[in-house]
Amino acid sequence: MDEREATDAWESLYRAQVTVFRQLRAQFPGGEISLTEYDVLFNLYRQPDRRARIRDLTPQLLLSQPSVSRLIDRLARRGLVDRAIDPGDARGTLVALTPAGIDLFRRIGAEHSAWIAKRMSVLSPDELRALTEITTKLRRL
Repeated sequence: MDEREATDAWESLYRAQVTVFRQLRAQFPGGEISLTEYDVLFNLYRQPDRRARIRDLTPQLLLSQPSVSRLIDRLARRGLVDRAIDPGDARGTLVALTPAGIDLFRRIGAEHSAWIAKRMSVLSPDELRALTEITTKLRRL
């Protein structure tokens, strides 16, 4: 592998991610919820029964464990998630989406997904599949 070529590819990936993420933040329909809060709802929505242990949720987010706990506390006070002791391990905490959390996620998610689809429309279906394969492979390292 050519080191320069690898570095150039990494730089291109990094710059694309930063650019798209800045655009995503700027357009996010955040009147009711922040992008970070939405990310928690998104990750919970994708879990079986719309619930997860905090320790399993944290690696999916771009936050430290204490920050995730504080964020979940805020979402719980707003009635968007419920916290409960994990019946299988009393040391763990389960977090579950409430009906209000699911409703908010779906409403915000529809607009957010439409923007993502529009932004990603510069890529062909084959390019989208290739991008997904490449980024999935990189996450496995």
